[in-house]
Amino acid sequence: MRTSNHLIGFLNFLTFLLSIPILGGGIWLSTRANNTDCVKFLQWPIIIIGVAIMVVSLAGFAGACYRNNFLMYLYLWAMFLIIAALIGFIVFAYAVTDKGSGQPVLNRAYLEYSLNDYSGTWLADRVTSPSYWSNIRSCIRDSHVCRNMARNFNGVPETADIFYTRKLSPIQSGCCKPPTSCGYVYMNETYWAPGAGLVGTDPDCLKWNYNDQEQLCYDCDSCKAGVLASLKKSWRKVSVINIVMLIILVIVYCVACAAFRHNKRIDNDEPYGETRMEKSRPSRIHL
Repeated sequence: MRTSNHLIGFLNFLTFLLSIPILGGGIWLSTRANNTDCVKFLQWPIIIIGVAIMVVSLAGFAGACYRNNFLMYLYLWAMFLIIAALIGFIVFAYAVTDKGSGQPVLNRAYLEYSLNDYSGTWLADRVTSPSYWSNIRSCIRDSHVCRNMARNFNGVPETADIFYTRKLSPIQSGCCKPPTSCGYVYMNETYWAPGAGLVGTDPDCLKWNYNDQEQLCYDCDSCKAGVLASLKKSWRKVSVINIVMLIILVIVYCVACAAFRHNKRIDNDEPYGETRMEKSRPSRIHL
């Protein structure tokens, strides 16, 4: 019995440790929400799940140490619900980020992004809604992500040829410069002047504002696509961690269930493999 309790206590301590990377993934998303992705509602489900695993693990640990069956029942049922919620979150994360990817451009190292590639998903509808996009737009501007693109070599700004070899982030590519198809001429990282020819037919070509560094391409569809691409990248990274943690969590849960059933057999004074009905059935005496 004591060995079984020690096993359950160890498993609960292990699940407590597993809650740390899950919670860390939510905090990392929260950090990106404030500084990079600028979408501030996606991190909360994973933070709540991580905190819930931490609290429930402590309850299970206490139940194992004090042989409290109520706490053990609470632990097993709560952990079952948490595992179900984690599965649901992983499926949801992949479902809303299954569309869209960057498009390569000739003679450019960076990718460009089109909103049409992401249309039709719940995440795209949420991000592009006027009320929500105004907050994202302000966040991107205040984060100075475009201003931080500037590079100097011995006090001399980088040339167009060097800039074209840079691997920009989705938000830098979509929000800080005009689409390549517009035909604008590179002056510096965030200043592109109209060329001698006609401006491209992409609606974003007219939304690009090279005179106002507070505007740039923040109202462009390419900027919205860049945000969606950045979110997809962030969510996929966290989902990989969550899948690994989920597999370990399910294994730990199954072992904890087996150990708890073993404890109940011992509490009921039942030998392993013998049911209570068999135990209570009187043996026949043959004369």
